[in-house]
Amino acid sequence: MAFLSSSSPTMQKGIFVSVPVLVLSVSFAAAVFFLLSSSSCSCPPSLSSSNVVGGSVTDVRLEERISTTREDIEWVRDLIRSNGLHMQKNELRKGINPRTRDQQLADLKQYKGISHYEGEEANNHTALPCPGELLVEQHHSNYGEPWAGGRDVFEFLAESSNLKPNSRVLEIGCGTLRVGLHFIRYLNPSHFHCLEKDELSLMAALRYELPSQGLLHKRPLILRGDDMEFSKFGSGVTYDLIYASAVFLHMPDKLVWAGLERLVEKLKPYEGRIFVSHNVKFCSRLGGDECAKKLASLGLEYLGKQTHDSLLFNHYEIWFGFRRLKP
Repeated sequence: MAFLSSSSPTMQKGIFVSVPVLVLSVSFAAAVFFLLSSSSCSCPPSLSSSNVVGGSVTDVRLEERISTTREDIEWVRDLIRSNGLHMQKNELRKGINPRTRDQQLADLKQYKGISHYEGEEANNHTALPCPGELLVEQHHSNYGEPWAGGRDVFEFLAESSNLKPNSRVLEIGCGTLRVGLHFIRYLNPSHFHCLEKDELSLMAALRYELPSQGLLHKRPLILRGDDMEFSKFGSGVTYDLIYASAVFLHMPDKLVWAGLERLVEKLKPYEGRIFVSHNVKFCSRLGGDECAKKLASLGLEYLGKQTHDSLLFNHYEIWFGFRRLKP
């Protein structure tokens, strides 16, 4: 099987669009005229830009997009220019409370600078007490790339798989939700699943990231496991998207193939997608023909290699796509 690189896709960036409704005040006479004349007109039964609920007008989101558009980029650049903002030296200027994360952590451990409950009172008032390491977000530096890169991964995967809010997504190795937070926010409740083996990452995801982002109500199913065993997510669940971001790099080839075999039946036929980032050594080490045969025996088809540019930093990622051929 030959891995052929396709050209880097142009970033199709988007925003959430809503249409505001203007309420115009009219004179009493005009209102009476409107009421008298409306009984004989053939008006459309509903408005395309708004709904009336309980006598009030509510906005309707006419179109939902995921990525940032070129227009968005130009808008923010114009705003930067109009405010006279210029890039300084490559360092962050400290603010009015210039403490590093290490200093903040030391203060938290010594209970300095923050009013706090002590003893049993802490259990009565704090719903999810977090270790100081989570509160200063040290886990944001554990992934070798900027935390903000999670948005890049989300945009690429969501658009490449034609994701909708009612789609279902499985991530293999979601860590502390650098990528997963974006999927959880976008998808309907309970539609994001993840298998993660690292206990500290799970602690950060469940005790800090989800609560701090206001996403507990989305009820993502995040389970601990390192055996590529997916039965615990339910026998009848099928996914529109399954992805592994640099995870297969650290797994034995035999385990990767065992996982793929288990995943095939959980991927929706034809439209569903599996994406693996960076490389597919588990496949290329077999050789092109052998890999193609093994994929075909599992009911998978290799769709090619794609690259995706970062929105914020000089970086791109390589992704390999697969789909299920048999129902």
